[in-house]
Amino acid sequence: MLDRKPIFDEVRQLLGRSFNPQDVARIDAAIDRALGTATEHVLGNAGRLLIKTWEGCAKKRADGRFDAYPDPGSSDGLPWTIGWGSTGTDIGPDTVWTLAECDARFTSDIQRYVDAVAQFIGTATTTPNQFDALVSFHYNTGAIAGSTLGKLHRQGQFAEAQQEFGKWVYNDHKVLEGLKKRRAAEAALYGKP
Repeated sequence: MLDRKPIFDEVRQLLGRSFNPQDVARIDAAIDRALGTATEHVLGNAGRLLIKTWEGCAKKRADGRFDAYPDPGSSDGLPWTIGWGSTGTDIGPDTVWTLAECDARFTSDIQRYVDAVAQFIGTATTTPNQFDALVSFHYNTGAIAGSTLGKLHRQGQFAEAQQEFGKWVYNDHKVLEGLKKRRAAEAALYGKP
């Protein structure tokens, strides 16, 4: 295993200052790229827990299965949702799933979002916590590629990107308290070393 300390010491001396967590992540990522040891992005436990906390597995029936429900924040109730935030043309008012079906669909759905975020950020320096927060954001909004948040992240403007989470709190032009809390949790995870 490569001893990275001499590299960090040299860069610290060249810069004439200590590192913040983003600096450490960027230098580590650069070393990994140079060595060919960079890892693929995967959703970590922190991201999975964050998403499941906010999506919940709601509308549990007495028999242990789950009913679909209309989006509580939209004026038309769309999209219909079930399990851990799953939506789609196959989900409507009569959809009922077991917990195993909810879990299986989440595993399938979340991988698409993980892949989309990984593709969007490309080789941009990204800590595991930043990646998890971005996946949670994208899973809820579908907006990673069109968002200023995503663009700022790709540019390495992490503090500015973190501030952008708080702008995504509207549904049908109304501020939702649940979205404010979710975005605050995502921003906190994003900024965590």
